[in-house]
Amino acid sequence: MEKVQLGNTAVEFSRLVYGVWRLADDSDTSVANVRAKIDACLEQGITTFDHADIYGDYRCEALFGKALAQDPSLRASMQLVSKCDIALVSDAFPARRVKHYDTSAAYIRNSVDTSLSRLHSEQLDLLLIHRPDPFMDAAQTGAVLDDLVDSGKVKALGVSNFMHWDWRLLQQHMKHRLVVNQIEMNLLERSAFTDGTLASMQLDGIRAMAWSPLAGGALFGDSAAAQRLRPLLDGIARQYGSSADRVALAWLMMHPAGIMPVVGTNNIERIHGLASACDIRIDRETWFELWTAASGQEVP
Repeated sequence: MEKVQLGNTAVEFSRLVYGVWRLADDSDTSVANVRAKIDACLEQGITTFDHADIYGDYRCEALFGKALAQDPSLRASMQLVSKCDIALVSDAFPARRVKHYDTSAAYIRNSVDTSLSRLHSEQLDLLLIHRPDPFMDAAQTGAVLDDLVDSGKVKALGVSNFMHWDWRLLQQHMKHRLVVNQIEMNLLERSAFTDGTLASMQLDGIRAMAWSPLAGGALFGDSAAAQRLRPLLDGIARQYGSSADRVALAWLMMHPAGIMPVVGTNNIERIHGLASACDIRIDRETWFELWTAASGQEVP
């Protein structure tokens, strides 16, 4: 598995990232089953695990953390990513009246401390601000993010779902560099390729992580775009003895920006085969053939 260094940080992340957001949805949330998923990832070199404080209605980090508590040696084999600033209306927070964003210093500090406690870890390898906050005090947010790195609680920093004006405002108030923007990217959601987001990220030295790289399963649904894509994906998959979902991941990874797909599945068999997506090579014309099928029209 290819390793990726983000910005000027010393941390190496796996090119494919395992997304933990569905962990609490599994009918079996036992430590043994969570450990089986972790092992299935690590065995094929997928060492980066993507969390957020809110995943599973604030449950996923704790479920994952139980496996780390049972075997603390696992922590040295992985990189932990987490996100914060979305405040859900939840049984866990009964006093909240409305879902909102909170990028205040106190909220971010508390979220990081809580994530570390749940994950039974002393440090996050990467912390992301989960969503742009229209009420953000960029100076305050930037200062607390810098302090989290300086204190050793976080190794690297990034954002998620930000447009270039959002991350540049925040970066202006920081001494440490933002190294990641995690955004929705897949064959059905291609706007980042053409609206300037991915280009701006490359200009600013920010790596793209792609959430929902399989469009939440819609890539294999009944839409017209999915129906046009499926024969092409299946054909490429046959060439490599692989599967259509891995071809869709390879389509993202072939882009020169070095996109890092975040893949979330509770199916152990699907987890076991994820790394083979890195072996699929898609040439330029085939890349655009898939683009054209997805859009339903040739490029201008």
